[in-house]
Amino acid sequence: MISSLHKAIPILASVLLLSHGVIYSQNLDIEILRDINLHRNHNLDNSFLALTKSAVFVSSGVPIVLFGAGLLKRDSSAIRNGLLIGATILTAASISTLLKYSVDRPRPFVTYPDIQKCAEGGSPSFPSGHTSNAFAMATAVSLAYPEWYIIAPAYLWAGTVGYSRMDLGLHYPSDVLFGAILGAGSAYLCHVINLKLQHNKSNKGFSK
Repeated sequence: MISSLHKAIPILASVLLLSHGVIYSQNLDIEILRDINLHRNHNLDNSFLALTKSAVFVSSGVPIVLFGAGLLKRDSSAIRNGLLIGATILTAASISTLLKYSVDRPRPFVTYPDIQKCAEGGSPSFPSGHTSNAFAMATAVSLAYPEWYIIAPAYLWAGTVGYSRMDLGLHYPSDVLFGAILGAGSAYLCHVINLKLQHNKSNKGFSK
């Protein structure tokens, strides 16, 4: 577990350093956002608003449902997966919040008044917490249930959540990109740590 954490620290440090470089590439970032936000199909605003709101409900609801179903059916695998996915979401959210207030990047509609804000967004911009949660959930579920009919819709949903954050004028493309990387990385890290713990537990049981 400690070795896994040691491996994760350089990755997170690299993300933080690279994030500063991306943020300074402001011209490209805002031009892409303007293309998405100002030329969007306004008829889809409500759909994208529903998608962006789903990030919180789905990422919190899936682990709760899995854990509850596991308890009812006495399914230890479902209970373990529910706990693991829940831990993944908490990890991604914690790192995302830490980065937000460390980088302290203003929202695009604050810096550029022409960007049309179509939903609530108050915390610092980088990275996108909704995108981070969505990709953390999608990756964690895909690792727990590696079937194409799970993986494909999970990542399709996560990708549309990320796009909705730009369509609604709430995040730069780099916010969304690093939110996705952070979410997927958090899921993989939790997955590796879980495998290590399970392996150690099996070895202890075998030694007895």
